[in-house]
Amino acid sequence: MFISSAFAQSTAPAAGGDMMSSIGSMLPLLLMFVVLYFVMIRPQMKRQKETRNMLSALAKGDEVATAGGVLGKITELGDQYMTLEIAAGVNVRVQRNAVVQVLPKGTVK
Repeated sequence: MFISSAFAQSTAPAAGGDMMSSIGSMLPLLLMFVVLYFVMIRPQMKRQKETRNMLSALAKGDEVATAGGVLGKITELGDQYMTLEIAAGVNVRVQRNAVVQVLPKGTVK
């Protein structure tokens, strides 16, 4: 009385068309993942590799800039920490991961 009857569709889709429709519906999702990989994930991985190589190549006497904006010359170097000379006779101990850039020689005076 209040519920109408549901009628089945008179023609059923072919078995081969069902598989093509499922691949077709997944295609935009796969395309978005590929674009995301090349736009965001790959450059980030490249940047992390460059940073890791820069930190492993640090040596005593290098002039560096830290994440906090401190410029200094490396006087002591350890596995996790290093000592920077930021002025004559003023040494600061910072984490090795705080280094964001290696400066050209002669920048810090």
